[in-house]
Amino acid sequence: MKKLSLGAIVLVLAFVVPFPSTAAVDISIGISLPPPIVFEAPPEVVVLPETNNVYVVPEIDVDFYFWNGWWWRLWDGRWYRSRYYNRGWAFYRTVPGFYYDVDPGWRGYYRERNWHGNRWEYERIPNRRLQRNWKGWNNNRYWERQRTWGVQNYQTRPQPQRQELRRQRQEQYQRRPEVQRHQQQMQQQQRQPQVRHPQRQQQPRQQESQPRGKQRQGDSQRRQPQEKPDRGDEEHRR
Repeated sequence: MKKLSLGAIVLVLAFVVPFPSTAAVDISIGISLPPPIVFEAPPEVVVLPETNNVYVVPEIDVDFYFWNGWWWRLWDGRWYRSRYYNRGWAFYRTVPGFYYDVDPGWRGYYRERNWHGNRWEYERIPNRRLQRNWKGWNNNRYWERQRTWGVQNYQTRPQPQRQELRRQRQEQYQRRPEVQRHQQQMQQQQRQPQVRHPQRQQQPRQQESQPRGKQRQGDSQRRQPQEKPDRGDEEHRR
């Protein structure tokens, strides 16, 4: 019975004890995963102009990106990312750094093949080619330097103008109702009392102090025979 009860306790602790997570990624209680998107085949992507190698899936009506080796998805005001386009999604606490470089009107420019008045000869990139080359494209800035993202007669925007566009897009993003609703939910979770980890760390210290006391008592008991030698030893010395 003792063995069975001990095994049951260990099994319960395996499900109850939380596991550590990274700084930005977190699976929190009450945060659901986005509904799956069914693809008949691995999706093709298009690289967006004026971005740091941000790829989009143009054939669906949701925000679905590939950037820096991760697939990114915005759903219900929350961000998720995965190494796979069809599974393994995890909640991401912050807005990814690339997002404010994305032009909100890119879908219209894609349909018209026109990027702010210039012909946009974009290239549809198969998933296999993307996975094989995205690192090299990032390192040598392939789409910006060699291809200008497929935009004919493209002229680089001044840096102050690009920073102003990022600021405006950030404000627009923060005004979204679903984003504001998610931020309120996160604030409510932060206000709830949480168990502090230092208190948990004090318990093993108290347990360690007990064996040390026992060791000292054992040492004192071991020293006693040395202080009072037996009579047999005295006679042997004589």
